Amino acid sequence: MRRPGIFITFEGSEGCGKTTQIERLARSLRAAGRTVVVTREPGGTPVGEQIRHVLQHSRDSEAMTPEAELLLFAASRAQLVRECIEPALAEGADVISDRFLDSTTVYQGVARRLSAADVRRINDFAVGDCRPDVTFILDLQAAEARARVFDQTDRSAKPDRIEREPLDFYERVRAGYLELAAGDPARFHLLDGAQSRDALAAQILHTVLELIHGIPAAARA
Repeated sequence: MRRPGIFITFEGSEGCGKTTQIERLARSLRAAGRTVVVTREPGGTPVGEQIRHVLQHSRDSEAMTPEAELLLFAASRAQLVRECIEPALAEGADVISDRFLDSTTVYQGVARRLSAADVRRINDFAVGDCRPDVTFILDLQAAEARARVFDQTDRSAKPDRIEREPLDFYERVRAGYLELAAGDPARFHLLDGAQSRDALAAQILHTVLELIHGIPAAARA
């Protein structure tokens, strides 16, 4: 039996505009009368927010190994699934998450060059059977994504540890997302992140409304 709520995730490189599109989608769905829970990774729970600080902002995290990074992301995700995502879906809410397990597949598996098999096993253990119904990847050229991160005019905080990675890291991230999108077009929707905010928002809302109304993926393609 299909669960009452739908699980929507947003992915993409740093600076791709996920936050703006999540906010717009949540407003549109709430205006349509749906209950919406918005969360983020890492974070989304008290435990997860502490892990987020360690991963992104702690001075001591500069020496963090890729393996430790992978396990901390998984720990935050495991808490988020069981404390927030699954209960909200079961109660009929739509859940929109800023990142989920695909970020780990790309950032730690592809960009950090950890074993894809190890990353998959750890992801599976962390999330159990919880998988997104639809995932939007906002795609940007690596140089543009990095330039957006370091443009402080639209930011309230300095770039974090991962955002400060060099251009070749961003290029591996983009390549990883493109590979994911090509491998599962039924779930992943690859969108041009260089479009206007309005154009992106319209495409995203259209896809989500089709999903809500039960239009099969083959008909939506």
